[in-house]
Amino acid sequence: MFKPRLGLLLALAAMSTLLLSVPSFADSQVRIVRLSDLAGQVLVDRNVGQGFEKALLNLPITQGARLQTRADGRAEVEFEDGGILHLAPNTFVEFSQLSLRDSGARVSTVKVLAGTAYLKFAGRNGDEFTLDFGGRQVELTQSAHLRLQMNPGQAALAVFDGAAQVQGPSGETEIGKKQTATFDLAADSNVVVAKKINDELFDQWDKEQDQYHDRYLSQKSNPSPYSYGVSDLNYYGSFMNVAGYGNCWQPYFSGAGWNPFMNGSWLWYPTGYTWVSSYPWGFMPYYYGSWNYVGGGTGWCWSPGSNWGMWNAVPMVVNAPRQFLPVRPPVTPTHAMVVVNRGPTNMIGARSNRAVLVQGSAGLGVPRGSFNNLNKLSQHVEQHGFVNATVRPAAINTGIAPRMASPRAGGWPASQVGRGASMGGNASSRSSSGRASPPPAMAPMESPAPSMSRGAGVGSSSPRR
Repeated sequence: MFKPRLGLLLALAAMSTLLLSVPSFADSQVRIVRLSDLAGQVLVDRNVGQGFEKALLNLPITQGARLQTRADGRAEVEFEDGGILHLAPNTFVEFSQLSLRDSGARVSTVKVLAGTAYLKFAGRNGDEFTLDFGGRQVELTQSAHLRLQMNPGQAALAVFDGAAQVQGPSGETEIGKKQTATFDLAADSNVVVAKKINDELFDQWDKEQDQYHDRYLSQKSNPSPYSYGVSDLNYYGSFMNVAGYGNCWQPYFSGAGWNPFMNGSWLWYPTGYTWVSSYPWGFMPYYYGSWNYVGGGTGWCWSPGSNWGMWNAVPMVVNAPRQFLPVRPPVTPTHAMVVVNRGPTNMIGARSNRAVLVQGSAGLGVPRGSFNNLNKLSQHVEQHGFVNATVRPAAINTGIAPRMASPRAGGWPASQVGRGASMGGNASSRSSSGRASPPPAMAPMESPAPSMSRGAGVGSSSPRR
């Protein structure tokens, strides 16, 4: 745990770095969004000079980052207000702008360079969202649910809900609910608006994921002003009142012998290393509040606290037991991914509907929504040590295996293991570059927009408005 003075110094240092690097205009506050789900091969360029790497679940996404799904890949990005961006296979996007206005309104711009992207925009508190494609911009200030398909020389924008206005070289195009606009990218004025939406392969996947968030966000066990990660907290664990700590959250399948730092990675940013948890719920509990060890058989639980203006790159720990090995970033910055994998995982057959869930796994390897009642299963595991369970069938067969653990890889999802990744041991002594070759050109690349800060907002305890 950081001492207060050290934490303050790091925060001030991080802020000074950000202030020196952000553009000189009012909308300069830094934002961070979450890579909240992935399957298959997904690559990311974090805008830190490392090029494209294999993406990790719970990765903090900052302005200037680029994300690409390969032919077998899918990805989801969560925004602070509960907005969702889904990327189907062979999709390439750039997060051109993630900033805050002085008013507190969030400004987001995502450039879609290739493939199919689904956007569910919440449209709250004066927030603005722009989808940039082929020299055109979809500017949103009200809630909307869209699908954008980019094909060579052509783009199609479908509006499932809400409405959209597209600004282009020939003016503005209005697209209403249940309508599709097709743009000839080579002819500025050629736009066809149809009063229908054709079904596409990944529409059902997008719908199912949205339903998951709607269901578990509605439980409203959210002490924070942010929505990203809350649906996963409500699915994979529960809140309880703990004497001396107040309202705390604990994952299912944890147990007194589990600790929250058994599985994850250290990622290097120009401001230092940041911890990225491998657990499917592992975003908010590691960057806000603190982890507390509670005796009497309770074990580790997360206390949200009340300070949501600070981002903890190194998770805060309170009342750790004597035998606890604290999670510490590598001493020497190698710019490589440093993998920690010490905890058990659940075994779920990639081609069957059977699963073995075990104590101490804390949900690792369990795809979201794959079981209807994790709480009940967790109680059985607490009594018997494990349980054989049936996985709920997916709503659609996309031919892409869900994100789940592989026992042969020490419990790490195959899509998250970089070449030569170390499976276990001390974080400071085992590492993997996690590097991947740059993706083939899927669309003409343009010069990226000026970024606020490479790795802005992560790598240290830094203020966040």
